[in-house]
Amino acid sequence: MPLTPRPTALCPAAIRPPFAAYAHGTHVPAGAEWVFTSGQLGITADDVIPEEVRAQAELCFAACEAILAEAGFSTTDTVRINAFVTDRAHMAGYMAARDAWCARMERLPASTLVIVSGFTRPEFKVEVEVTAARLPPG
Repeated sequence: MPLTPRPTALCPAAIRPPFAAYAHGTHVPAGAEWVFTSGQLGITADDVIPEEVRAQAELCFAACEAILAEAGFSTTDTVRINAFVTDRAHMAGYMAARDAWCARMERLPASTLVIVSGFTRPEFKVEVEVTAARLPPG
C-alpha cells in the first residue's frame, strides 16, 4: 500500500534555524482538508480572563484544539500558528504555552508572533489562530 503524503516542515539549511519550536514553513500536498480557526482569546466559557499571559495563551490553544476536534482534526494536524500579543513582555508567557502545545507534535508548524496595540478589551493580552490540514487516508 502506498504511503499517504503528509504535510512536511520546511527548514532550509541555507537560512538561520528557527528561533524557537516552529518550522519556517509547512508544505501541504494537494487534496488536503483544511480547518481555519478565528483568533481565540484567553477567556473561559464562563467569561473568566486570567491575568497571566501564559494562562490566557493556554486558553487560546485549548479553544483552538476544541475547534479542531469539532472537525475531527487533532493538534498534530496544525500547519500554521498566528499569534498576537499586546506587549513584548508577553512574548515569554505566550511562547511557553505555544511550546508546550507543540511538544505533542512530531512535525512543528509554521508560526508567526506579532506585537499589536490591543484587542477589543484591555484585559486581553494574547490572541491565537491556527490553520490545520490533513490528507485523507490512502
